[in-house]
Amino acid sequence: MNALLRELSRALAATAILSLLCCGAYPLLVTVAARVAFPDQAKGSVLRDASGTIRGSRLLAQPFLAEGFFHPRPSAAGTGHDALASGGSNLGPTSERLRALISERVLAYRQINGLGTNAPVPADAVTASASGLDPHISVANALLQAPRVAKAHALSTEKVLERIRQHTTANGTIVNVVTLNAALP
Repeated sequence: MNALLRELSRALAATAILSLLCCGAYPLLVTVAARVAFPDQAKGSVLRDASGTIRGSRLLAQPFLAEGFFHPRPSAAGTGHDALASGGSNLGPTSERLRALISERVLAYRQINGLGTNAPVPADAVTASASGLDPHISVANALLQAPRVAKAHALSTEKVLERIRQHTTANGTIVNVVTLNAALP
């Protein structure tokens, strides 16, 4: 019986020590290191307006649907860009439902942006990302939306194109739609 109590006390002591290390010390160390090394990212890459009000995160798309905003990729996350319901649609390339959904989105995209009935539509304009929260759109997608956004803000298309260039990644392939919309008047 003495040996059993001794082993039980050792097991409990080991459990307590490992719990303190793994559930307390390690997360605290990682949090402090992240805040020191990457302060902006550790706080969620928060995007604030001129008054300091939090408007979102540069890492998560938002459902900008008004004419005066660049529209993000469609989302399969909840009721639209819901971070609590992040995920894809799980519809595969042979899915009739996906084909119908894409056809509807192509027609809507062309109508919203004043494009002709046979105008090519970028794939990212009609398909959701895997998470449903991707804040990036292709440059081609942004360029097709530019005239609509310029008209809604009574800006020249050139000014809107300049904003697109300012929010295009270094490799020139994608635009962060959240920061781009935040930069609009």
